[in-house]
Amino acid sequence: MNKIVLITGATSGFGKATAKLFAQNGCHIIVTGRRKDKLIDLADKLIDRYNVRSLPLCFDVRNAEETANAIASLPENWKKIDVLVNNAGLASGFSKIQDGDIADWDKMIDTNVKGLLYVSRAIMPLMIAQKKGHIINIGSTAAKEVYLNGNVYCASKHAVDAISKAMRIELLEHGIKVTQINPGAAETEFSEVRFHGDKEKAKKVYEGYQPMTAQDIASIIYYTTTLPDNLCINDLIVTSLAQANSFYIDKKREK
Repeated sequence: MNKIVLITGATSGFGKATAKLFAQNGCHIIVTGRRKDKLIDLADKLIDRYNVRSLPLCFDVRNAEETANAIASLPENWKKIDVLVNNAGLASGFSKIQDGDIADWDKMIDTNVKGLLYVSRAIMPLMIAQKKGHIINIGSTAAKEVYLNGNVYCASKHAVDAISKAMRIELLEHGIKVTQINPGAAETEFSEVRFHGDKEKAKKVYEGYQPMTAQDIASIIYYTTTLPDNLCINDLIVTSLAQANSFYIDKKREK
């Protein structure tokens, strides 16, 4: 039987690449996000290219009521969700904490922490009822260490780390897998969002080395769902070969 996979933040980056890969492998996909036109376009393409079912679900994970209502509105045949990919997340701003913009802080905490909780809270009872499921939380190397000017973003991803550990303990009796995947530098819209649309500044983040791609992360997300039922990858950190951790990247100087 084909799996049903729900992916948050599916209109770009990791989420979009993950939706395509799961669909390519015969899964039916619920794509969610705030950009309705992009969601509908993605769902249509998944149906046309991969001959699977796909449902666009437009809502903002930062809004608890909107999130709960969106999940509750799913038709019964879409509620048997096998895999939840909590991908929606962002960094906003890059300054010392004493100079931080509170609006940036709210955006990161509301999306990365509360949004993940709101979506999970709506879907976990469905998985508990069916006595199976797999929750994949997208963390970051920033969940494991703190770097200069990363302060609140790092804090939000440390929270994801703690929430993932708590889920793993508290869903254990229900046979639900919980996996946290922590990517390092990957060239997506991430830095452009962090620098508030400054494309040049965002581009410089990835100069001098080969960063990961959205497709790289999608392949890892998919792989974690292919293991036997009695196995679970709990926590995984992945970087490009050029990156050791959040602090050290081997950038080759141009001569």
